[in-house]
Amino acid sequence: MVQQTSNDTFASLRIPEFRYFVMNSFLITATLLIQEVTLGYELYKITHDPLMLGLVGLAEAIPFIALSLFGGHLADRRDKKSILQWSLLVILLGSVILYLVFQPSIVSGLSQTVRLATIYGVLMLIGTAKGFYSPASSSLKPFLVPRELYANSATWSSSFWQAGAIVGPGLAGFLYSWVGFDNSLIVVIGLLAVCYLLISLIDRKPVPVSNEPVLGLRESLKEGFRFVFKTQIVLYAISLDLFSVLFGGVVAILPVYAEDILRVGAEGLGFLRAAPSVGALLTMAYMTKHPPTHNAWRNMLLAVAGFGVATIVFALSTNFYLSLIMLGLTGAFDSVSVIIRQTILQIFPPDHMRGRVAAVNGIFVSSSNEIGAFESGLLARLLGTVPSVALGGVVTLFVVAYVYAKSKELFTVRLS
Repeated sequence: MVQQTSNDTFASLRIPEFRYFVMNSFLITATLLIQEVTLGYELYKITHDPLMLGLVGLAEAIPFIALSLFGGHLADRRDKKSILQWSLLVILLGSVILYLVFQPSIVSGLSQTVRLATIYGVLMLIGTAKGFYSPASSSLKPFLVPRELYANSATWSSSFWQAGAIVGPGLAGFLYSWVGFDNSLIVVIGLLAVCYLLISLIDRKPVPVSNEPVLGLRESLKEGFRFVFKTQIVLYAISLDLFSVLFGGVVAILPVYAEDILRVGAEGLGFLRAAPSVGALLTMAYMTKHPPTHNAWRNMLLAVAGFGVATIVFALSTNFYLSLIMLGLTGAFDSVSVIIRQTILQIFPPDHMRGRVAAVNGIFVSSSNEIGAFESGLLARLLGTVPSVALGGVVTLFVVAYVYAKSKELFTVRLS
């Protein structure tokens, strides 16, 4: 038996199954980003149409948002490990199909329209699998560590995810240059197989039994939403993330800053794109020893407010290094809110509802990312790039002020 204490920075990582879980989280995040970045670059070379790049994320987001609630319903009633394994197999199948679509012997018989339709169809298939994978993964995590390590495990799982978000895009560029697009997809397929192996090393967990009556699908999904909307700390935690990313996110229009405002070109864009994840990873490393959960709600509001301020300064900056620092701070502040939100989502939902609550959270997060990217581009076109980003930061601060006024009683809540 491995002994864990809440003061042990590495307490969660001393549990073998949690190690397998976070290693898989790192690997699948990096792997899917390798596929996304290399595929996007290849599509742009084929079509020379930036709209094709926007459709990559949208093709995955539509089925993910549509199916996440059902995926959460299933995760609450079925073996989570099996759901993860089947979802990974579907994602693996999608990557194999993508590889085949780009083989000359097959491409020669397909028109570009059919080829693109096949690619986006495969992306929708992967998005469908992620709609089941995401809530099952989120709802499995609390069963891998004791309750007193929830904050520690949330910090480590987020850190491994952020590490994957840094390594994936960077490695994608090197792979594309060194071995080409086709061989990059072979690497992706191999890494997905390793992910399947890591999940296989985790024991099956019992499906939680509730004393409440068994609900039909529609009522079950409604119950997930009802829990979120009646549990104030869960609702406000998710909403703060939704609106800060929806209005304050800048990742989608970083190419405009790199090319036209900061004038640092493609190489500078790579640094700008990585800065938020680097800031987040460094902050999460600190939080493994000093978790932000003691005065959780105060820290949550301060973090989101800091995110808004850093966004405003970034919007107005014409200095590359200042812009890098501000983007790093947006990632740092966001990581604090992520740790607190993940801890809240582990503590407050009952075991038999974790999948559905995780699905609602996933819908909020996915909506803020994809719709936020669309909102950034639309406002930049209507108002100009700098005013639109600054406005997003200001709106974030207004949201924080509104939530502060409505949630003062949450300052007494203790998560640790």
